[in-house]
Amino acid sequence: MTRALPQRLATALPEGRHLPEEVWQRRHRAVLLVAATQAGGLGLMTLLLGRSPLAAGLVTLAVACPLLLTVLPGAGRGLRSAAATASLLTASVVLVWSTEGLTEAHCHFFVMVGLAALYQDWLPFGMALAVVLAHHGVVGTLFPHAVFGPDAAPHSPWTWALVHGAFVLAASLAHLAAWRLNEQQGLRDPLTGLANRTLLLETTARMLARCSSPTSVLFLDLDDFKDVNDSRGHAVGDQLLTTVSRRIADCVRSVDQVARLGGDEFAVVVAGSARTAAGIGERVLGALADPVVIEGRAISVRVSIGVADSTSAGERSAGTLLRNADLAMYLAKSSGKNRVVVYAEGMEQAAQTKAELITDLESAIADGQLAVHYQPTVDLSDGVTTGYEALLRWEHPTRGPVPPMDFIPLAEESGAIVEIGRWVLAEATGQAARWSWEAGRPIDIAVNLSPRQLLDDDVVSTVRAVLADSGLPAGQVTLEVTEGVLIHDVEAVVDVLRALRRLGVRIAIDDFGTGYSSLSYLRRLPADVVKIDRSFVQDLGSGGRSTTLVASIIELARSLELGVVAEGVETEEQHAVLGRLSCSHAQGYLFGRPRPAAVQGPTALAGVPSPRPGTVLAARP
Repeated sequence: MTRALPQRLATALPEGRHLPEEVWQRRHRAVLLVAATQAGGLGLMTLLLGRSPLAAGLVTLAVACPLLLTVLPGAGRGLRSAAATASLLTASVVLVWSTEGLTEAHCHFFVMVGLAALYQDWLPFGMALAVVLAHHGVVGTLFPHAVFGPDAAPHSPWTWALVHGAFVLAASLAHLAAWRLNEQQGLRDPLTGLANRTLLLETTARMLARCSSPTSVLFLDLDDFKDVNDSRGHAVGDQLLTTVSRRIADCVRSVDQVARLGGDEFAVVVAGSARTAAGIGERVLGALADPVVIEGRAISVRVSIGVADSTSAGERSAGTLLRNADLAMYLAKSSGKNRVVVYAEGMEQAAQTKAELITDLESAIADGQLAVHYQPTVDLSDGVTTGYEALLRWEHPTRGPVPPMDFIPLAEESGAIVEIGRWVLAEATGQAARWSWEAGRPIDIAVNLSPRQLLDDDVVSTVRAVLADSGLPAGQVTLEVTEGVLIHDVEAVVDVLRALRRLGVRIAIDDFGTGYSSLSYLRRLPADVVKIDRSFVQDLGSGGRSTTLVASIIELARSLELGVVAEGVETEEQHAVLGRLSCSHAQGYLFGRPRPAAVQGPTALAGVPSPRPGTVLAARP
């Protein structure tokens, strides 16, 4: 016990200057309240003991005067805690002397030193302990009856000083432990039991202060967690968060701390470099790769992770580390999600740019900055354009053209994609209806649905309303979804796709072959078309494995009675290989780039001779 006591004291006291501001201020306010109350209470007691009003005023002034130092402009934690402690101890001395050494009055020292220990700093605690020893030792030697009462034993004041000091030390530690135990209830997340933001910052500050070696923070945000809450309810969402918290905790070491910051945000403080923290982040990605089964249904979980360490922070503070990790997480999310990104200089500017783009995107539709371009899809058997894919473009008033790969993820993240997608669907179906009337034959239109749109409660009614407004037959509309939608609730996705097919529209699986267990999911999805990803098409004819893969996809689609469209066809050689593999349709720059409706479609092609079988009808430049 005697060896453990200094260790416990060392871990409890020297951290006060590194306490989070919220915790320190809360404790300081409690100490000030006690000190101010004592100043008034001791003055009143002095009057009740029959002393003069002047004596009562002097007592109050003596106890309250040190508190003036706590409100000095620019006063730091050290000065404020020392001043408050001086007030507490002055009250103890006055109480003992006023009661002429009453034994019970000495207990007041125990409580006051315990309050000083709340600052978890050697300065106020050392002051308190020194006053206890000096009062009972030095003053007790000089004025034993004033300190120990009329019946004091004047021969052993230092013995009593040491006894009181030991009692004070033990009492203050016990008091501090009880206070911290009670405070833990405000430092833990009630749902997961993990540390909360305040405790995480306290731990991070302590690790930064104790050693010069790197300290890192991971900031984790579950991707599209809102969709789980919206589709499955908050009870399921809470179960998912609890399971995720356990998996994250299993990926860290005993010296690291996991916290839930709120909602679907987590953080981990790591005793190590960014490389060590990134390794933990990769383990978390692996741990969350297996779907979470809740109420008999599997929910796939993805997470975006940002990492920052103290060597790149510029300022060794917990707040700066957490902010930098948050910025890195934000870029991980906007770069495609489900990945680990390590903070680097310049990311703050990049994050600010993306935040500005999100803000600008909210008004882009109303300001006429967004436009729909159309890329033709051709029948490879005769080169006839059978339809178009609608592709969104953004012409920013000051930045110029913003690439879709930059703003589409932002629209998805902010939720603006739902309104934008609704507008694109209305524009595209209306244009297809006009082209069909002009051409005198059906012109198909393909429109992409984002994961957030697909899980929106109104997606089916939105498609139904758009079809009614445009007058376009449902059979001429293909709604394209990527395999990424399968990482959400597979059963819910299947239900929505079936409801859409009941309207008469077709469903296409975009970027097929690059996603999530394509072959196993394909038999379950109510799909009509698969679109072969351009990454496979680009290598056709190079002698690699892409030809075999594309042939396998085409054969698989044929066996399942699905249509096939090859994406990204840019060369005649790719075109020829697809023809030999009996691919039915294709799109790509070889057949036409995405163009506005005014320079695309049947009207723009008026006067162009009908293609001979086996040739390709290219759009005008």
